Amino acid sequence: MREWQGSVAFITGGGQGIGLGIARALGRRGVRLALADIDEAALARSEDELSHVTTVETVRLDVRDRAAFASAADQVEAKVGRVDLLFNNAGIVPYSPVAELRYDKWDLALGVNLTGVVNGLQTFLPRMIERGEGGYVVNTASGAGLVADRNVLYVTAKFAVVGLSESLRLAVSDYGIDVSVLCPGPVDTDIIRHTWSADEAVSLRVEDGLRDAEAFLKGGADIDSVGEMVIAGMEARSLWIHTGDMIRPYMEKRVAALLASIPAPATDEGL
Repeated sequence: MREWQGSVAFITGGGQGIGLGIARALGRRGVRLALADIDEAALARSEDELSHVTTVETVRLDVRDRAAFASAADQVEAKVGRVDLLFNNAGIVPYSPVAELRYDKWDLALGVNLTGVVNGLQTFLPRMIERGEGGYVVNTASGAGLVADRNVLYVTAKFAVVGLSESLRLAVSDYGIDVSVLCPGPVDTDIIRHTWSADEAVSLRVEDGLRDAEAFLKGGADIDSVGEMVIAGMEARSLWIHTGDMIRPYMEKRVAALLASIPAPATDEGL
């Protein structure tokens, strides 16, 4: 069982959605919280709520901004303490028909969902390694990071986050740092509305599949349940953390197809 009391967690997307659910679960366990989000109003609401439970520091942060990430880390560690729990959670659900893809759409999708994770890691991992006291990293991907659908912008980033996390877990184990990747199914986070406002200069499509997706997500798990699932996964040191079993049949089909595509071992027959 991990000793949570006195730890410091830095959570991107921490003002709302899954990030807020994780923050609530950690706060109940005595973890000091640093919440980073691009939505200042959401940060203010979360700080007002959680400050009754634990120490909270908030910072407005666009996870694509590396300099701002470094400044946020300095601010948090000066005021709250050394970060030993990192949650790279901020994300959006961009969508574009493939015939309408443009570089600016790729830049937004990958910038938030993938580069934002890289920026969090590159900001905090060297500090964790230098201190030599271990730590824990949880990267938020998606079930769409394990089984593809037609949303190439989203799937590309989330598959990359899964692969990054699997590799990172091997690479940092010698430093006493654990890594998990959260691969949620539908969760009621209002993420699609946040995606629409992520960058008004990029005309991401909000019709077609995304309107159906909005209803699908609202029927999913609540953020507090997901927060507890994340804690349970960390306690078990699970590489993959799931929020349900809806993905199972799709994973079984994918794995079977992958195995079937591998050539059979060569034999000596006929020689």
